[in-house]
Amino acid sequence: MLRVTRLTDYATVILTALAARPDAVLSAAELAELAGLEAPTVSKVLKPLAQAGLVEGFRGANGGYRLARPAEAISLIEIVEAMEGPLAMTECSLDHSQCGISHQCGVRANWRRINDVVADALRAVSLAQMLDDAPPPSVAGASSVSSPSASPSRRIDARLASA
Repeated sequence: MLRVTRLTDYATVILTALAARPDAVLSAAELAELAGLEAPTVSKVLKPLAQAGLVEGFRGANGGYRLARPAEAISLIEIVEAMEGPLAMTECSLDHSQCGISHQCGVRANWRRINDVVADALRAVSLAQMLDDAPPPSVAGASSVSSPSASPSRRIDARLASA
């Protein structure tokens, strides 16, 4: 099963919390509360997001974070690559592969084609689209943590085109 790491999933949750409040500068503690995550985890996730230019950090008494660009201009591929590096389904999917059998391998071209389809699917979904599916921000006094069974399963339809 192919899965993004937990930190990449958390990055998407944190970024949707920022996208829901585009004019606000939110502290790591505020983001942790909104996302239902621990503050140290949020701080850990914010570092690579800032390095990738997806969020801007502000120091000082009113410091915090906000999106570096509109949510419509941030794709899921950028989030995945900020957290995990270049997308590669297999070692040979990378252009600078260190695979020892690439000279005799008959499946490399197919893995690269699959890698491209997955990358294109992630590129086609913006953070704003992820926000459209998110629950509304919690109201003061309401619990910000919900059970996994409280939200229905969501799928993104992917259509593979023949080359």
